[in-house]
Amino acid sequence: MTGLFLSLYWSFFKVGLFTIGGGYAMIPLMEAEVITVHGWLNAGEFLDIIAVAEMTPGPISINAATFIGYTMAGVPGSLIATLGVISPSLVLLLLLSRVLIGVVQNRGARIFLGGLRSALVALILLASYTLGQTAIIDLPSALIFGLILVASLIRPVSPLYFIAAGAVLGLILFPY
Repeated sequence: MTGLFLSLYWSFFKVGLFTIGGGYAMIPLMEAEVITVHGWLNAGEFLDIIAVAEMTPGPISINAATFIGYTMAGVPGSLIATLGVISPSLVLLLLLSRVLIGVVQNRGARIFLGGLRSALVALILLASYTLGQTAIIDLPSALIFGLILVASLIRPVSPLYFIAAGAVLGLILFPY
């Protein structure tokens, strides 16, 4: 079990360390670690955890790490995976807090961060595409996706309303 705990911590530490931009940008790296590298979950199970992590209050990256850790090793696994994903940010912020204040006021740093934001959008789109291949598998799921997408483009509102609408539509369109 110690080997699993070390793998959980190290995997989520890497996710937290090498992903700039927060929760949604972490999804592709988290997916690679959890599905491809370790085979802890399949794509459907991972997508279910991401959906629950999105609906649960708090940052998606921490929620997903907590749920994946719990799935793999119960409460101790959830604590270890969560600690792994937050450790890099915590350490870096403690070490660099004074430097960061000066950096964000630097013109070159602002340009650099602008480039990172563009890369972040690309990573979020990649995660959406990858997860969409698992989630949008039939006509009802495509219909729910299309309706929520069009509704969000027409009138942007809180994602909670779209999550609730998706759940209701799922109950209506998936009666099994």
